[in-house]
Amino acid sequence: MLCIKHHSTDPYFNIATDEYIFKHIKEDCFMLWQNDNAIIVGKHQNTLAEINLEYVKEKNIKVVRRLSGGGAVYHDLGNLNFTFTRTGDDAGDMVDFRRYTKPIIEVLQNMNVNAEFRGRNDIVINGKKFSGNAEHVFKNKVMHHGTLLFSSNMPNISGALKVNPLKYKDRAVKSVPKRVTNIQDHLDEQISVGEFANRVMDHITNTFDDCKPYEFTQVDIDKIEAIKREKYATWEWNFGYSPDYNFKQGVKTDGGLLEMNMNVKKGIIEEVKIHGDFFHVRDISEIEEALAETPHEEQKIREVLSRFDLAQYFKGVSADDLVAAMF
Repeated sequence: MLCIKHHSTDPYFNIATDEYIFKHIKEDCFMLWQNDNAIIVGKHQNTLAEINLEYVKEKNIKVVRRLSGGGAVYHDLGNLNFTFTRTGDDAGDMVDFRRYTKPIIEVLQNMNVNAEFRGRNDIVINGKKFSGNAEHVFKNKVMHHGTLLFSSNMPNISGALKVNPLKYKDRAVKSVPKRVTNIQDHLDEQISVGEFANRVMDHITNTFDDCKPYEFTQVDIDKIEAIKREKYATWEWNFGYSPDYNFKQGVKTDGGLLEMNMNVKKGIIEEVKIHGDFFHVRDISEIEEALAETPHEEQKIREVLSRFDLAQYFKGVSADDLVAAMF
């Protein structure tokens, strides 16, 4: 098994790396890695329904869709991520959350931390979650990856993932909020996340007989960069891949109440209906029709709105008001 510890903190590159070792490296792998300020959403989630968009923009938090299912998670440099890839004879035997979380639990128990597997895919300390895990299976190969909250910024976790559930109506997988904790708060000795990563890697190499260290070559890095550029750094994958959804939200403006109703398919607005008690001169259906076939993405929407003298359509309602109503 190849043991990889790479030092990139670029979320787009790192999620592309997960796909690379899964699809392009034949040997089984174990990898440790970190992302700086990112929300990683599950493959089958509606991205906008999982994030607090204003908070994400304010804090410059990257949003990336991963290859596996499950719920959205927040990553920062106080969080350590691990990935296993494994090839077997039976795909059904590949899905085994306990198998891949067991080494992590052993590391913590050796540090006198009461860690245990609980529920479908979590590791907890005294009932509080510090690790969420997800898996992706293709033919006879599995990728298992998980988060390890070590010293993460808790306000950012709650702020970045907080969203109004009444805005979005869809059938996408929803994240389930749980009480979380940092590993650091339960240690007898204070160590850094880097020192903890070393202990995890040492335990893996001492537990598995066939371990050998591996560093990405320049060829590997170039291929990962290509996957990042073509997929994981694109709006089409991170937002446009979202399941179809209906969106509804009302906002108060200087011109009165404005209610936005939208049908969105593959990230593209199919239909818009705007209601409210605002006054107007020209028929707002012109705005509604112009917004159809536009990506549900702020910059693209602003480009459409900039073509109109909005004061003729919405008295006392600005472009900022309209954009706010659409997210």
